[in-house]
Amino acid sequence: MSQSMQKYIDAFEKALGIEKMNIGVSLAYNSLPEWDSLGHMALVSEIEEAFAVQFSTEEVIEFSDFKKGLEILGLKGQNF
Repeated sequence: MSQSMQKYIDAFEKALGIEKMNIGVSLAYNSLPEWDSLGHMALVSEIEEAFAVQFSTEEVIEFSDFKKGLEILGLKGQNF
C-alpha cells in the first residue's frame, strides 16, 4: 500500500472514528451512520490537512464515496 493511500485511509479512520476494516472502495456517504453531514465535513477537513490541499465547494459536494475522493485528490496531483 502506498504512503498516500495509507494517509487517505487514516483520514477516514480518524475523522469518522471507524475501523480500517470498514474502509474500502464500497464505502459511500451515508453508508455508515458515522459518515453523515457532520462526519463528511470532518472527513474533508482531515483529508485537506493530511494532503495539504483545499477542496472547492463543488468538490465537497461531489465527494460522495471512497473512490470519488481518490479521483478528486488525483486531480490535485496525488498519486495512489
